[in-house]
Amino acid sequence: MIAQNMLDFAHKSGAVQASVDITEDYGFSAQVRLGQLETSESSREKSASVTIYNSGRKGFAETSNFELDAIRQTVLKAKDIANFTKPDKFSGLPDKKDLEFRPRNDLQLYYPWNITIKDAINIAARCEDSALKTDKHIKNSEGAAITIHHSNFFSANSLGFEGGYKQSRHTISIAPIAARNGEMERDYWYSSDRNYDKLASPEDIGRHAAQRALSRIGSQRISTCKSPVLFDAPIAASLLGSFVQAISGSSLYKNLTFLDKRLGTKVFPESICIDENPFLTGEMGSAPFDDEGVKVRPRLVVENGVVNGYFLSSYSARRLNMESTGNAGGSHNLRIFDKNNVDKRTLTEMFRLMGNGLFVTELMGQGINMITGDYSRGASGFWIQNGKIAFPVYEITIAGNLLEMFQNIVAIGNDEYRKGAKTTGSILIEIMTIGGK
Repeated sequence: MIAQNMLDFAHKSGAVQASVDITEDYGFSAQVRLGQLETSESSREKSASVTIYNSGRKGFAETSNFELDAIRQTVLKAKDIANFTKPDKFSGLPDKKDLEFRPRNDLQLYYPWNITIKDAINIAARCEDSALKTDKHIKNSEGAAITIHHSNFFSANSLGFEGGYKQSRHTISIAPIAARNGEMERDYWYSSDRNYDKLASPEDIGRHAAQRALSRIGSQRISTCKSPVLFDAPIAASLLGSFVQAISGSSLYKNLTFLDKRLGTKVFPESICIDENPFLTGEMGSAPFDDEGVKVRPRLVVENGVVNGYFLSSYSARRLNMESTGNAGGSHNLRIFDKNNVDKRTLTEMFRLMGNGLFVTELMGQGINMITGDYSRGASGFWIQNGKIAFPVYEITIAGNLLEMFQNIVAIGNDEYRKGAKTTGSILIEIMTIGGK
């Protein structure tokens, strides 16, 4: 009703096209440190937004007041803004043929977790207690936290599209500190899912985080060199994220990417593929349509190393004289995999394949030039010698060029890890520059 009222007001005010989004978010979080509650917070927010298009002019306004007069004033504000914006011939609603008028409702994206603050505090405390009991050298922590989030939204536009769904996301996390012989090291771990029943146990999360922190004790500096670099699966997702950014609409039409005009060209080795599937049941990146109401579909973004498609909204597609790919709002359940890895390359096997080199478990900084592809980031991890972990390393940088890194992927492990809407195993790059002492 609210959405239809806003659309009616928009049309009566003279809008040629309009779209409306109604959202409601609610949840809470609790953090425990050394057995004591540090923070707890509950939240409930709602908003109604309208976007008006008039002959290429665009106006946007938003309100948290759902009273009829407030909605009317919000629409008028959007119309006034549109009157003063510069016309853009590419602006407007998606083409009607691209809209999803029969959205799926079987994706199971909503798992409400109706627990009390007391229950949440208990779960966080169990997580931290497990970390502290893992080893006598785990004597402190930055705290354990639990976050519960539910949301509901509904979208409609003047082309007749209507759709919405509920979704949830729940997370348990911990950051323990290990100390030995005057040296202190911190690490973290977490588990996140739409379905709370699929979260790792608080005890397992705490124990794994503690083991990660302990493994960093005794870190050494290494000399500057060139060597193979193996990205641990949880951080390898950042490489996939850089690829997505490089072939996304705004980067492409602004010519701000090192992968400009790479459609149909080979960017990865022939064995590497990247698929996108918005219809995986219960997954973080699943959705029946994109943020504009455009149809989404499973596809191979990269097949046999070749870029098959971009990530385009309706606006960026028009700028590029192409069709929308249903990616307004981002990608949907991306997975990069190696066709040559037939369930053989465990992390241990990846160490053996690398022989000698750097295993990176943490990245720092944002030293990536998306125009040139130049890559330089702070890192820490482990030095691998003769296929085995030799010692932890710290205070280093790793440098290269993203296009060369993509082209020089030696293998992807089967130790797959899902981080948000991206899934990857550990990724071995043939050679990079390591800056050390």
